[in-house]
Amino acid sequence: MTRSSSAHRQHGSPRAVREKRLPALPLVPDSLGFALDAAAQAVAAVRAGRALPAALAAVRASSPPAAAELSRQAVQDIAYRTLRRLGTADWIVARLVRKAPPPHVGNLLVCALALLIDDAANAAYAGHTVVDQAVHAVGARRDLAFAKALVNAVLRTFLRERETLIESAQADPVARWNYPGWWIDAVRHAWPAQWEAILASGNAPGPLTLRVNARRTTVDDYLQTLREAGIEGGAIGQYAVRLASPMPVERIPGFAHGVVSVQDAGAQLAAEWLGVRDGMRVLDACAAPGGKTGHLLELADVTLVALESDAARAGRIVENLDRLRLSAEVRIGDAGAPDAWHDGRPFDRILADVPCSASGIVRRHPDIRWLRRPGDIAALAAEQARIADALWPLVAPGGELLYVTCSIFPEEGEAQAARFERVHQDAVRLDAPGQLAPVSAGAALPSGALVSAGMRAAGRTGSDIDHDGFFYARFQKR
Repeated sequence: MTRSSSAHRQHGSPRAVREKRLPALPLVPDSLGFALDAAAQAVAAVRAGRALPAALAAVRASSPPAAAELSRQAVQDIAYRTLRRLGTADWIVARLVRKAPPPHVGNLLVCALALLIDDAANAAYAGHTVVDQAVHAVGARRDLAFAKALVNAVLRTFLRERETLIESAQADPVARWNYPGWWIDAVRHAWPAQWEAILASGNAPGPLTLRVNARRTTVDDYLQTLREAGIEGGAIGQYAVRLASPMPVERIPGFAHGVVSVQDAGAQLAAEWLGVRDGMRVLDACAAPGGKTGHLLELADVTLVALESDAARAGRIVENLDRLRLSAEVRIGDAGAPDAWHDGRPFDRILADVPCSASGIVRRHPDIRWLRRPGDIAALAAEQARIADALWPLVAPGGELLYVTCSIFPEEGEAQAARFERVHQDAVRLDAPGQLAPVSAGAALPSGALVSAGMRAAGRTGSDIDHDGFFYARFQKR
C-alpha cells in the first residue's frame, strides 16, 4: 500500500473536528448527493435481507413525494449499479479504511465507488462531482458530519490509485466477480466451460425486450411503428423485439394499450413451448405477475386458470390482463396443494413456472446474489418437486406439463426433470429447450442450449439472441 493510502486509513482529523461544528446543509432532491444518500439506504436494506425493489419503495416512501419523484431514476440507477459492483466496492473500502466506518458512511462509500470504478470515458458522472456530492451527502447528516474528511480522503485516494487498486482486487474472487464465494463455486461447478462468461453476463444490465401481442400486430409491423417513432429496435424471436436503448414504459409505443409487453426473450419461450390451441383448458400455476398468462391468451382462445398463492401479487395478474384486454380466472391458492382450489376437471396444458433461486435473472435483479444463501437451493428444489408432483395428477391423459425455472443451477433444472421422469412412470419427456444459459447480444450460445422453434424458423439464432437464464422441461401424460 502506498503512503498516501495509509495516511487516509483513519476516521477523523483536526479538519473533521472543525467541520463537525459547522451547520449541516440540506440535500437538494435532484442532486447527486441526495441520490447517493437514498441509494445508500437501499443498499443497507438489501444487506439486511430486503429485496431491492421493496427497499427502493421504502426509501421513496420516507421522502417527500416531490423529492422522491425527482430523484427516483438516479437513486434506482445508483442502487442497481452498486449491487452489481458490491464485491469490488467492499474490497476497496476494506483496503482504504482501517476501522469499519458507521454503516451509512460505509454504504455511501460503496455507492460512490460504484460510480467511480468506470474509467472517465465510460463514467456516468465526473469523478470530482461524485467526490464533492458524496462529501456533501455525509455532511448533511449532523450525526455523521465528522466523516466528511474520511469520505473525501477515501474517494480521492481511489481516484489517484484507481488502476492499481482495481488490478489488486482481481486476486480476490468476490471482488473480481461481484458474487458471494459459494455462488461463484456453484456456477463454476455447473458450467465448467462457460462459468466466467455467465458470471460476467450478470454484471451488465439486461436489455429492454418487448413481447408483441400476436392478437394486435406482428413483429415486422411493430418494428415499423418503432421506426416511425424514431426508436431503434430489432427482432430477436417470433414475438420478441429488443430495443437498442431502455426507456420508461410510458414512452414505449402501444404499451399502454396492450400492443406490447415487457418480457425477456427467454421467458417468452414458455408460451411457445406449451403449445396451446383453441379450446384447451390451461393452468398457469405460480402465475404472478401475469406475463406468461398474457402471452398464452394472446396465442390461442383457451379457458385459462391463473393460480397464485399471494393475494397481493395476484392483483398484478389482473392489472396486466386488463391492459391487454384479456381475461382469465384468477385463483388464490398453493400450487402444491390443489385440493384447496381445484374443481376436479383436468387440464390439457399446465405451465409450472415454479419458485426458484432466480439465478438466471441476476442481470436484472442484482440483489438476488446477495440475498440468497447456500442452503436456499436445496430448500427450493424440495419445493419445486412438491409442486410438480402435486400438479401432475391434474394433467389430462395426452396432456402436457411444462416445467420452468429462471435458474442456472442443475439442482433446480435437469436434476428436477430427471427425478420427475423417474418418479412418474406415466410421464414421457418431450423435446424442450432444456438449460438456457444467460446470453448477451453478440455472444455465442453455450453448448447444449437450444432455441425455440419460432426463433429457428425465423432465422433468429446465434448472435441475434439476448436472453436471461432459464430451464425448460416438457412432459406428456401417457
